[in-house]
Amino acid sequence: MRLLTAIGAGVLGTFAAITTCHASNTLNVLCGVDEVWCAVMEKAYEAKTGLEVNMPRMSTGEILDRVRADKDAPTVDVWWGGTGITHLQAAYEGLLEPYRPKQEANLLPWARNFFSLSGGTSIGLYAGALGFAYNRNLLSAAGLPAPNCWKDLSKPIYRGHILSGNPHSSGTAFTTLVTLVQLLGEDEAFAYMAELGRNIVEYTKAGAEPVKAAGRGEITVGISFLHDAVTQKEAGAPLVIVAPCEGTGYEIGAVSIVKGARNLEEARRFVDFALSPEGQATGAAAGQNQVPSNAKAVLPLAAPDISMIKMVDYDFATFGSPEQRSRLLSRFDTDINPTH
Repeated sequence: MRLLTAIGAGVLGTFAAITTCHASNTLNVLCGVDEVWCAVMEKAYEAKTGLEVNMPRMSTGEILDRVRADKDAPTVDVWWGGTGITHLQAAYEGLLEPYRPKQEANLLPWARNFFSLSGGTSIGLYAGALGFAYNRNLLSAAGLPAPNCWKDLSKPIYRGHILSGNPHSSGTAFTTLVTLVQLLGEDEAFAYMAELGRNIVEYTKAGAEPVKAAGRGEITVGISFLHDAVTQKEAGAPLVIVAPCEGTGYEIGAVSIVKGARNLEEARRFVDFALSPEGQATGAAAGQNQVPSNAKAVLPLAAPDISMIKMVDYDFATFGSPEQRSRLLSRFDTDINPTH
């Protein structure tokens, strides 16, 4: 799917607790965005409806694993947030419930295209570009040049100075993997990632953690989505945000109803709220800077202008398939060994 042009036009959003809290008056939602946004959304929906919401935060890959594990007796009603490519994998595996949202006519073209690609089971919620950010104080103290490109990060001078997510658990990191494959070709991408891996201190579970750590001064460079870096910078972190010179990938964050949801009607109401201007405003209220999918929603003031960033022609159809995910993760484990 060629969604990039549509995005540019749109710019000119604990297992124990889940299994024990599934009464009919409780909506069970797995949240794949930043934990602050999870909390704001939970309170907003409870205040609007009077319904109790159980909304633990998990990384996107963990949510996919949970939905798979629960497919015969679902304990989750809604999967809200997280990279859409992982939602697509669930859609292709028959794990999601079709639903046409009331807000469909107001959604930007890239969100409607994503809805069609998922077979009507997953809806585009927000968009954001991938990149990295560096702590300018740490960079200066180490006497390092400013990195501007993906290739810069693989240079030996950055050894011990980089954090990235683990693509098994992090949708952000899986987007990074797929982005590099599309930019460089698969063999060259894995050769690059092997070089980059020598510079990475740790592969984190959550995709936003690398830039959060850079913002706290714990690491020099963090690879994450640009909007996560913007949130840290807006909070006062000494970060410089980089859209890599070679080009980069992007995500369409999504919302989906789990097939077999116990609270199906309430799940549908939650999806409609999440896609409404009111629901999408919870992102900005939580200090988040993704581009919302509803054309009537207010764009956060600090949101990166992704129409100005050089993007890959991201192939959601191919890389959203379970077979491709499994194959690429297996090769990542073999070639990169991300256990350190």
